[in-house]
Amino acid sequence: MIVVRRAAPSDRAVWEALFYEYLRFYERVEPPALYDRAWSEFMRDAQMHALVASIDDRVVGIAHYLFHVNTSAKDVCYLQDLFTAAEARKRGVASALIAAVVERATTHGCSRVYWMTQESNAVARRLYDRVAEFRGFIRYQIQIDG
Repeated sequence: MIVVRRAAPSDRAVWEALFYEYLRFYERVEPPALYDRAWSEFMRDAQMHALVASIDDRVVGIAHYLFHVNTSAKDVCYLQDLFTAAEARKRGVASALIAAVVERATTHGCSRVYWMTQESNAVARRLYDRVAEFRGFIRYQIQIDG
């Protein structure tokens, strides 16, 4: 059975290991300060939120999300990061995390939940195509360093 709950202080080490693997998947290496800042925000649970999914009391998945205003609808929820440990994939962990984010967004009064993934992330996109609608948007980005 998969249990999804808000991240707790005792989850820090396993959360960090999973988040590290998530970032590595996207070929990113970040300094420890990034992890500290994110964890601090998750524990504050005001602007950024973190969920963990566990199987047999072992955390095997994470989801990070935030709510924000929108110009043409009620508030929306951005599912920023979603990751399942390799040994727990294809067991419904990601689906359970997405459902939990949708539940929280509904409770918050949001009009939608949205997220992004790389076009080449075929495994994840199979799930996303089942649980959500691809609306055809393409993302552009300007990197600001410093």
